[in-house]
Amino acid sequence: MHPGRTTGKGPSTHTQIDQQPPRLLIVHIALPSWADICTNLCEALQNFFSLACSLMGPSRMSLFSLYMVQDQHECILPFVQVKGNFARLQTCISELRMLQREGCFRSQGASLRLAVEDGLQQFKQYSRHVTTRAALTYTSLEITILTSQPGKEVVKQLEEGLKDTDLARVRRFQVVEVTKGMLEHVDSASPVEDPSNDESSILGTDIDLQTIDNDIVSMEIFFKAWLHNSGTDQEQIHLLLSSQCFSSISRPRDNPMCLKCDLQERLLSPSLLAGTADSSLRMDDPKGDFITLYQMASQSSASHYKLQVIKALKSSGLCESLTYGLPFILRPTSCWQLDWDELETNQQHFHALCHSLLKREWLLLAKGEPLGPGHSQRIPASTFYVIMPSRSLTLLVKAVATRELMLPSTFPLLPEDPHDDSLKNVESMLDSLELEPTYNPLHVQSHLYSHLSSIYAKPQGRLHPHWESRAPRKHPCKTGQLQTNRARATVAPLPMTPVPGRASKMPAASKSSSDAFFLPSEWEKDPSRP
Repeated sequence: MHPGRTTGKGPSTHTQIDQQPPRLLIVHIALPSWADICTNLCEALQNFFSLACSLMGPSRMSLFSLYMVQDQHECILPFVQVKGNFARLQTCISELRMLQREGCFRSQGASLRLAVEDGLQQFKQYSRHVTTRAALTYTSLEITILTSQPGKEVVKQLEEGLKDTDLARVRRFQVVEVTKGMLEHVDSASPVEDPSNDESSILGTDIDLQTIDNDIVSMEIFFKAWLHNSGTDQEQIHLLLSSQCFSSISRPRDNPMCLKCDLQERLLSPSLLAGTADSSLRMDDPKGDFITLYQMASQSSASHYKLQVIKALKSSGLCESLTYGLPFILRPTSCWQLDWDELETNQQHFHALCHSLLKREWLLLAKGEPLGPGHSQRIPASTFYVIMPSRSLTLLVKAVATRELMLPSTFPLLPEDPHDDSLKNVESMLDSLELEPTYNPLHVQSHLYSHLSSIYAKPQGRLHPHWESRAPRKHPCKTGQLQTNRARATVAPLPMTPVPGRASKMPAASKSSSDAFFLPSEWEKDPSRP
């Protein structure tokens, strides 16, 4: 199911980002693989949520829930709002760290299916608890299963087990296989989608199959994809090309080519993170004085934000000091409302544009449509951008300075021959530096995760008074009794398949406190409230 198209004039950035679907993560990792994966997964989740919960501005994630499937399924965390809930999420991650890493158990084949059904039921019941306005955001759910088993076998198991389950509210179903190999080259840590994955004719929906390496960086990158605006209701940018620029691929002069594109952030603005060195810079903050291309596309009075290409530039003819703000990426749109022929033609034209720009060593200078009410007598200001090609099927967009923004500067010419002694000293110092062919940000750490965790984390004793005194859970090989002090979910889960001799118990004294802990806050009931 796809969220409805936003109507009305001038949709806000809040509307654009808040349509990100709730996410259900099911960790399906059995012993002994859990011992190898646990530390990396928990560290990646801790790093990711320290970032996701700290971002100012509109929430990039709505609801999140976590299940663990080993011998049976367990709800580690019921659906909660992500923003402002780092302490609760940190407690959930601590629960994962304490799970048993060694031993054996009797495998229950239906546990994974029950976890999916239970998560769906929890999601439906949570939606009934929130206000009507907030429930509009929770129309569909994305389910991700992180597994250590062969991904194709898990897909077949799900297809067979869920063939009678109503998945109408599932927007996306994803199985991610964690491979045993360690990452050799950090710069290629992106998840790999299995090209042989066939559509699920049994479920009536696609199950995406991906693989990621068992290391922190790869898992971080996978989770960070959740921060992207992944809506496919409509394309976000219309890139207009006149025949004067590309006569070989363009249409007749009176009918310029229109490339329909989706917009994607290249990186997060430090100004969105409180307490960082650059948090005082408001240029890329949605609440600041300057508006980025991302916000302009969201606030456009038209259905799509338009970039009109006005001329071409030599790649060597642009001074880097004239660009400002954060870069953005343009991709061929994946809007589901376009027919397949139009999508294919649009991608072919996009590909031809990237190829032509690289071959000619050109950049494009584009003018963004002005923002402002049409009836106003004031002349709205325009923003100009340079569009840069790459070896991938993407275009990089950066704002470029105009005459009004320029400050006077003098640049004296570099003298031909520097002083000999100074030249020898400087060259000796430069020779001592390690030379890298490229800059890889994945190799550079600023300790931002630790910094954000220390700001937003709360002592866990305030959340669970009995937590620190609790001993790690023991899980014997033989079927035995197990006690857990986990707080109960906000809504009642589905009945679980009984396992002889095993029952989850909660001390009566802790029930009332744990119920209060997981009751939705007023902000969770209505995220639109200030």
